[in-house]
Formats: sequence, C-alpha cells, structure tokens
Amino acid sequence: MKNLFTALVLAVTSFSVSATGTENWQQIEAEAAGQHVYFHAWGGNQEINRYLGWAKKELKRRYDVTLHHVKVTDITETTTRLIAEKAAGKDQGGSVDMLWINGENFKSLKDNQLLFGPFVEDLPSWQYVDQSLPVTVDFSEPTEGLEAPWGMGQLVFIYDEEELSSPPRSYADMLKYAQANPNRLTYPRPPEFHGTSFLKSLLIELTSNDPRLQKSASDTDYAAVTKPLWDYLDAFHQVAWRGGKQFPAGTAETLQLLDDGQIDLAITFNPNAVYAAHATGNLAESTKAYAMDFGALSNIHYLAVPWNANAKAGALVVINFLMCPEAQSRKGNIDIWGDPSVLKTEFLSGSAKEHKPFKSVPETHPSWQSAIEKEWLQRYGS
Repeated sequence: MKNLFTALVLAVTSFSVSATGTENWQQIEAEAAGQHVYFHAWGGNQEINRYLGWAKKELKRRYDVTLHHVKVTDITETTTRLIAEKAAGKDQGGSVDMLWINGENFKSLKDNQLLFGPFVEDLPSWQYVDQSLPVTVDFSEPTEGLEAPWGMGQLVFIYDEEELSSPPRSYADMLKYAQANPNRLTYPRPPEFHGTSFLKSLLIELTSNDPRLQKSASDTDYAAVTKPLWDYLDAFHQVAWRGGKQFPAGTAETLQLLDDGQIDLAITFNPNAVYAAHATGNLAESTKAYAMDFGALSNIHYLAVPWNANAKAGALVVINFLMCPEAQSRKGNIDIWGDPSVLKTEFLSGSAKEHKPFKSVPETHPSWQSAIEKEWLQRYGS
C-alpha cells in the first residue's frame, strides 16, 4: 500500500484516520519514527519546560520521535519567521515543525495560508476532547481543523490571604484599592501576553462586554469603545507600582514581586499556577487565585503545524500524544503544571479531573489585540 502520509505531504492535504481505521495512523507513526520535531513554544515557565522535558522522553521511548523545545519569548517571532519563509518560496524543509499559538497569531498564519491541515478531527485523541468547550473557535476565528486544542487559559489574580483578606472583585474596586494603597498594584508591560490580556479583560468589564468587541476593531468606533480603558489607565498609573512608569516583564515577575511583598496582586493565565508555585516553593501556601466577579477572560490554546514543516508526521504524533488522556492528566496535575485540560472529565485522572474552571468571559476579536497594544505603547510606552 502506498504510504498515505507521504502522499499527504506531497499534496499538502488532509489525511484521514477515520476512513480506514488505525492502519493509516500506524503508517503515520512509522513515518514519524526517527524524525526530529522542532516545537516553537513559550519558554518562560519552569513548570511548562519540565513538562515538555517529560513529554520528550516519552515520545522518544514510545515513538522514536525526538522533540526539541525551541524556547521563544513571544510566538510572534515564529510567525514572522514563517512569513519570511513563505516570501522566500521555502515550501518544504521549513525550520518550524510545530508551534503553540492562539488568537492574533493564529489568524495571521491562517490568513497567510501558513498552516498545514485540516488534520485535527482525524487525530485518534480527538475522540477524548470536550467539544462543549469552544475548541473550534479561536478569539472568534473558526479554527477549521488547522490547530488542535491543547489547554484552556483563564486570566486570574493571585493574592496572599494573610496580607490581603478581601481582594478587589471588580476593576472599579481595583482602582479604588490602588488609590487607597499607592504603589501596590501593577500589570505586565504590553505587548507581553499577560499585559495585553489584562487590558482586554479590563476593557470587556468597563464596557459591559460591548458586542462591538466581537467585530473587527476597524469596523467600529474604536475611539469611543476604548475611551473608558484609557481613562481608567490614566488614573490607575498615577497610583500604580513605580508610579506607572515601569511595568513587570511578565507573569513570572509579578509572582516574584508578590512573593517579595512589593505588590498585592500577581497575574496569571493559569488558574492552577498558584498550586504549582506552592509545590516549588515560589509562593507561600497562603496565596490563592481568584477571578473577578464579572468572570475570567478565557481562551483555548492550540498546537499547529506549518505548511512547510520538515517533520509533519512527527509533529502529528507529538500533537496526538499531547492530547491523550495520560499527557493531559499529567499536564493538568497541579503539582506539575496545572494547565486546565480540554478533555472530557471522564478521561482525566488526579487533580486534573478535580479542579473546575472559573466563570468564563470570551475573548475579543483578534484585531483588538494589536490595536490596543499599539495605542498603549503610544500613550505609555516611553
């Protein structure tokens, strides 16, 4: 029988596991054996890096696939690289085999036809996915099988209950708290992911989740919609940490500042990060995570394969493994990573099965991210 995956690579079309059962997938695994998969993913978290180290060992042992975690500060770097490869006509043998994306980066890659697929629903692990979650929409953009759901993020805050008995439950209360307690609150500097997420969450609550946020920013009265955001930040920065003149580089720095007693609230996109920080001794046991009463900005994060990946078969095997119940349960273990799973609860075990998400607030249209970042830098970036 002709190797179906080789035919897939030549045609750059979808394979089908469902059409002929497991035989096709076995051929893909055979094709993957011996391949090196270069996985571009954020490298700024020790728990995530250790988890991927475990996955690397398992993938080598089980499938003879070698996973290389290419640590990036911002996945936009990889998006820019792929756009450059496309412009140079490099349609085979690309430098990126897999990437961890969502939101604006996914839309950019999709619009520029830089992704391989559709492939997701033909993965054996797709059967375990909780399809009641928004796993086929990414920041209001249909995924169309071009990226596989890997986990769920929610923007939450961490505080030390021994130092702060009643944290602010709304952004209006946060401003009042900051004014009453100057130099004690801050957020990461945009365009760092957590900083921009804070701005979007703030805008959503201040506008009562204006329906225009689900449309392209260019198709709305952008200035009118965002005015409450800039008015809020003008007031907040006056009493923020270091007078709103400096901002933490990212979530890791906010956690460190909280642990050092310099600020009262840290920010994270993983509701279970506080437990992992307890396990590693990075935060006191008295720290807890919570979401604003309005809800937590929530999204699914995904794994994708570039159109010109050098190891497509290997990338598919890696993605399928990272979506399986064993890998998802380990990823969701609060003592390991604590990243909320995208699988149905009955397929999970341990603490990944036990922890429930906060009330969710959907993401804005991807265009709001770049528009807000640009204006933030113009107003406060100097």
